[in-house]
Amino acid sequence: MQNHIQGTLPLPVRRLLRKLGSDIRDARLRRRIRATTMAERALISRTTLHKIERGDPGVSMGNYATVLFVLGMEDGVAELADRSRDGLGLDLLEERLPQRVRNPAPRSRRDRAGD
Repeated sequence: MQNHIQGTLPLPVRRLLRKLGSDIRDARLRRRIRATTMAERALISRTTLHKIERGDPGVSMGNYATVLFVLGMEDGVAELADRSRDGLGLDLLEERLPQRVRNPAPRSRRDRAGD
């Protein structure tokens, strides 16, 4: 199953996951946390932790986020798809803005009398 998942991922995504896994491993080692301890704290198996540290795309995003939380690095996860960092989306939204804004038509006396 893993080969099927990796075979369908674009190369930049595979590289990104490998870098993330490597960065997680380096952060764990800088903190001198053993793999067994880390897995216990994240409530995952050591095998899953090793998959994360290799950048395995089959591991759930929740497990990646939990490991980052245990390391005290969870802040960046919330920023991943933040709208303020979505340059393309904001450009597309701006293209759809109207060129001008018209004032609404004045209400007739009859409409105002019913208020």
